[in-house]
Amino acid sequence: MDDEPLERWAERRDARIGRLRALPIVPGGGPRGSHLYPDAPRAIERWNGYAWEPYGFAANLAEAKAILYPEAKDSPAPAQGPAPKPLGTGTGKHRKPQPPRSNG
Repeated sequence: MDDEPLERWAERRDARIGRLRALPIVPGGGPRGSHLYPDAPRAIERWNGYAWEPYGFAANLAEAKAILYPEAKDSPAPAQGPAPKPLGTGTGKHRKPQPPRSNG
């Protein structure tokens, strides 16, 4: 058999400890995609290595993202390069050739 060594499995499990997730608090069954209810409150849960445990609450999706991804708001915006050149005149090589025009 090609079983994984227990040490490697334990390292993978331990690497996930402390991971956070946000679940929308909506009526009905089970967790749903965050894009479905962006204004719904969120329960923030933390993985302890064995199960998800309550960690906090967020008022909506934007607040939950700020909790889950704090590095996103702290990092500076990516630098913009030079402005792109405007398109030049002409038909371009990628376009279908036009039939010759008759002068008349």
